Amino acid sequence: MKTLDREQFPALSTSIHWGIVKAEFRLNDIVDETLVSNVSIIPFVGEQVVVFQIDNGKWELPGGTLEAGEKYMDGLKREVMEELGAKLITYQLFGQFHCMSSASEPYRPHIPHPHFVRLIGYGEVELVGQPLNPADGEQVIAVEVVEIGEAIKRFEEQNRYDIAEMYQLAYVLREGSKRE
Repeated sequence: MKTLDREQFPALSTSIHWGIVKAEFRLNDIVDETLVSNVSIIPFVGEQVVVFQIDNGKWELPGGTLEAGEKYMDGLKREVMEELGAKLITYQLFGQFHCMSSASEPYRPHIPHPHFVRLIGYGEVELVGQPLNPADGEQVIAVEVVEIGEAIKRFEEQNRYDIAEMYQLAYVLREGSKRE
């Protein structure tokens, strides 16, 4: 697996803090299912990417926490339908966040703790309906298909350089795989 260009991806090259969780990003597609807590996707429709906005006005990364006993691909299919109203066509895992929580208990009882992994990949989706907006999830108010530069801009404008760089990295890796 390639190493990350620190100059091109500075936010992903350093420790990231999400509240009580400290995360280190690694380019890696080898998965230890026993450590997976979350799965996310940079979704593509053709050459464009999909972004979604929740009711607090923020743009978010599609994906989420696995349910008890759920395999990550099943969780990803569920999350894509819940948040985007989309069907998953393809998924290419390219990285993972190795996380350490300082909380005394796991986020949910079935989630590995204190060390866990959040998977990230890119893939093709087909928008087939409205987001499901389950009561216990984020409430999605908009799903848009945009150029990669527009997606990056939206995440940077809300100081989510980690998500902006994940979209950029997915785009670069996807373009590279087309040439191989």
